[in-house]
Amino acid sequence: MLAAVLVLMACIKADRVRSWRESVNPSAPDLPDGAFVAGRIILVVMAVTCVVVGFQGLAVQDNGEWSDDELTSAVKGATRSLDGSFNYGDPLEEDAPADFDGEYARKVEQEVVEHGGGDAPQLGVDATSVGPAVSDQAQYRITANGADTAFCMDVKRTHDGYIETVAPGLSGDAAAVKLPRYTFTVSSRSGDC
Repeated sequence: MLAAVLVLMACIKADRVRSWRESVNPSAPDLPDGAFVAGRIILVVMAVTCVVVGFQGLAVQDNGEWSDDELTSAVKGATRSLDGSFNYGDPLEEDAPADFDGEYARKVEQEVVEHGGGDAPQLGVDATSVGPAVSDQAQYRITANGADTAFCMDVKRTHDGYIETVAPGLSGDAAAVKLPRYTFTVSSRSGDC
């Protein structure tokens, strides 16, 4: 709107501006034609600047929200990345429950953001744990700002053995430590859990 007003102002003839100026202030000196040319150039440059800034603002707004396609692609990529991943547990608490409400939920959110691609925002993903609290499985409802689609991600943790390692600072048999290894099976589908 402002750009259109600026262009209209640049199109007003010099004689009309001179007559208006004379009616307001009859004793004012006459303006040279060069002043009108410079004024028109400034008004057109300001109009172009308004248009460019407006388009940049729209681009920033678009980059701040997820589209359904971006979220779909990101969730598929995150599912492939998390499926088959593993971690090691505490050797003193072999059957300790996984932190599905905290640490793993943040990991899901980070993976979705990382697989969002170049145009997807780097924020705005929420992985909410739903369903019963169980030590070896969880479900997440994944949503993102701007996207209408929601996804359900199923995660199952399986204890699949041990890895032997050495505790730093100890020697001999006292240094041998067995860490439980847990593998995650992950799948996702469109829709609520």
